[in-house]
Amino acid sequence: MLAGPARTPRVCYARTMSSQPLPLVQIAPRRAPQVLGEIAGRKPAWLKVKAPGGPNYAHVRHVMRELKLNTVCEEAHCPNVGECWEHRAATFMILGDVCTRNCAYCAVAHGTPNTLDTDEPRRLAEAVAAMGLRYIVVTSVDRDDLPNGGAEQFADVVKETRLRLPEAQVELLIPDFKGNEAALRIVVEAKPDILNHNLETVRRLYRLARPGGRYDRALELLARAKAMDPALPTKSGLMVGLGEEWEELLTAMRDLRSVGVDLITIGQYLRPSASHLPVARFYTPDEFAELRRVGLEMGYRHVESGPLVRSSYHAWEQAERAQVTT
Repeated sequence: MLAGPARTPRVCYARTMSSQPLPLVQIAPRRAPQVLGEIAGRKPAWLKVKAPGGPNYAHVRHVMRELKLNTVCEEAHCPNVGECWEHRAATFMILGDVCTRNCAYCAVAHGTPNTLDTDEPRRLAEAVAAMGLRYIVVTSVDRDDLPNGGAEQFADVVKETRLRLPEAQVELLIPDFKGNEAALRIVVEAKPDILNHNLETVRRLYRLARPGGRYDRALELLARAKAMDPALPTKSGLMVGLGEEWEELLTAMRDLRSVGVDLITIGQYLRPSASHLPVARFYTPDEFAELRRVGLEMGYRHVESGPLVRSSYHAWEQAERAQVTT
């Protein structure tokens, strides 16, 4: 049962030549009834995906297992794993599979990580070459136990990949390195094709959802990266459905744009388990379309906004549409 009385939905209006405003998008209250579907195990039709399978999916999985590599596709329970792997695309997760932080929305295991595997970049590059990938995304767990948070490992991945497959584009989705500017410089100087760091949620919910992170620190990282290399395309992502208000979401988008972020992804938060934060509500496809429209008006080069969008979902297409080239 939902706590508290139902509230009247808020409505955003578009300006027209008429004296009467026209409803543009109806924004449901934070505790909208849609949350009942999630509690009962039912999700809206637009969130349903096919079970993973197919020959390419099986091949990608085999290569990952053989080379002892981790993917965020599996560790984070990504709903798009079947589609992406069938298209021979994957997001690699380096620095192990145990995170030193415990974000309230994330399915990745947390605790004490294993010893750093310095051979991982070579094996990852071999996998990329074996599958003939043209665009890869590389992310990691947080490794606050390492001096530079594992920045050198990101740089080595870029180096090893280009050594074996020079034409491959490499996008790095990095942690905040606890604000370590030297660590960020190591990554930027490796010259990835795109540098990504996800803001994830609005300022008010940061301590609840991401207790190990800081809203302003995330923005500062993105601003510093752009200052270090103005030509480097930067990217960030937001989840919706954690309890944010519409205006808070727009403020976060403006904050990211103010530090020069070029590309943004916006997707629905899906609860990994009963021990994670609940879904406050499900956004509709129309609302995601409106966020895309608003984002483009703000000046983003590309906005990928949809219920199943994740930071690395169709990342190669995002880069192409934004006319990002090496």
